[in-house]
Order: sequence, then structure tokens, then C-alpha cells
Amino acid sequence: MKFKRPAQDPLELNLTPLIDCLLFLIIFFMLSTTFSKTGKLQIQLPKADAAMVAGKAKAIEVSVDARGQYAVNGKPLAGKDAAVLREAIVSSTAGKRDMPFIISADGMAPHQAVVTVMDLAGQLGFRNLGIGTRDASAKPH
Repeated sequence: MKFKRPAQDPLELNLTPLIDCLLFLIIFFMLSTTFSKTGKLQIQLPKADAAMVAGKAKAIEVSVDARGQYAVNGKPLAGKDAAVLREAIVSSTAGKRDMPFIISADGMAPHQAVVTVMDLAGQLGFRNLGIGTRDASAKPH
């Protein structure tokens, strides 16, 4: 008597469950990962090699020192608030908004003080805004 051998099914590798497991692992790791945030950026302010062009129109210069105190065209202001700064800028420009507006900030000046000056310049309609830099070839003080 001859018995029939059972036919062997061809082996199949079903990848669908494997892919599902990998996707679940990826989602799990993405959700459980914590990203570290650095508290401070270590930046150095830029230096410029170009010299100031002589013969330009009179400019208004707003200076910000390391403590956040303002000075308009070399005259220190009494307060640190934006209203005092606005009055000083308006009185020194006499309504002219086409003159260059230069912000000279100390390297250690608070960022908010510089942003306040930029914001006031935009609100008052100044479009020719510049940032003062020091000459890279000059000796430090």
C-alpha cells in the first residue's frame, strides 16, 4: 500500500505584523524621548571691516549700554521705558523719517532693550535702519 505524502505548503513570510510592530516602536520612542533645551546661546556680536562713509545725511543714533540705559545722539535719557525713548527720538528728528537710524548696542546689552529700540523705529516710520558695529582692526578698549 502506497500512502500519499501530504503536500507541503510553500513557506511565506508575512511582513505585515513585523511592520506594525516597528511602527509601534517608532511611535513609542518618539513620544517618550525628551529633548534637552539649552538655556543660553553663546554668541559673539559681529565686527565690520568697512569704514563709515563720510558725507552722508545726518543720522539719528540710539545707544544702549550694558544696563539697558538709552542715549539718543549721545544724550543719556532719564528712564529705561519706551515712552521716554519715543519722546527723545521724536524731538531729535523733528518729523524727518527718511534719515538713517543707527542702533549702537553694547555687547552685553539686554536683548529686550535692543528689540524695543527696533520696534520704536518701525512704529515711527523709519525705514533706513542700521546696526552699529566696531572696526575689527581697531584695538579693544
